[in-house]
Amino acid sequence: MERNADIPFLKTKLNVYHISYWRTGFYIHVFTSVLVLIAGATQFSSTILSRFPGTHKVMGYIYIIVLLFFSGPGGFVMGIHANGGPPAQMSFMMLTPLWIIFTAMAWYYVIKKDYLAHGEFLLRSYALTFSAITLRLYLLVINHYHFGWKPVDKYIIVSWMSWVPNLILAEILIRRGIIKNLLKRRAELKNKN
Repeated sequence: MERNADIPFLKTKLNVYHISYWRTGFYIHVFTSVLVLIAGATQFSSTILSRFPGTHKVMGYIYIIVLLFFSGPGGFVMGIHANGGPPAQMSFMMLTPLWIIFTAMAWYYVIKKDYLAHGEFLLRSYALTFSAITLRLYLLVINHYHFGWKPVDKYIIVSWMSWVPNLILAEILIRRGIIKNLLKRRAELKNKN
């Protein structure tokens, strides 16, 4: 089904809205992903890490539990029926398992007290979480400038652009030592207090 910029998302889903598991997945994903975006954003602050470790821990658990048990599975269900047909569906069917795996690995490494690996996997996870924002930003730009593309082609392009560049950027930041620097800054702030 082709998607126009002026057609609300749910109107483009009339062919699947009657499917109860899709509706359940959609509403769970949409309403819990707000928590995931907010909780995840708090995880990369050296100030919160050093001065409010309890807040960091609580928000981290909210991020992990809500993503693994609600947002991720809901997103997977939505990906099965994504607009744009098989190319867009494949994008979201790759995104969601990676999102869940990176988050589970972040949880695993924090339990093992390997904070560097924990931070790196959390950054990868949050890069995929942030795809919710980048998808909408790309749609705004592409719909504004049109580029002569059909609506279905726009959505296919955006489905991949929403997360692949985010993940590449996360890997570049990891290679440049952003997590090492964050942990170093945390230690410095902790020693000052």
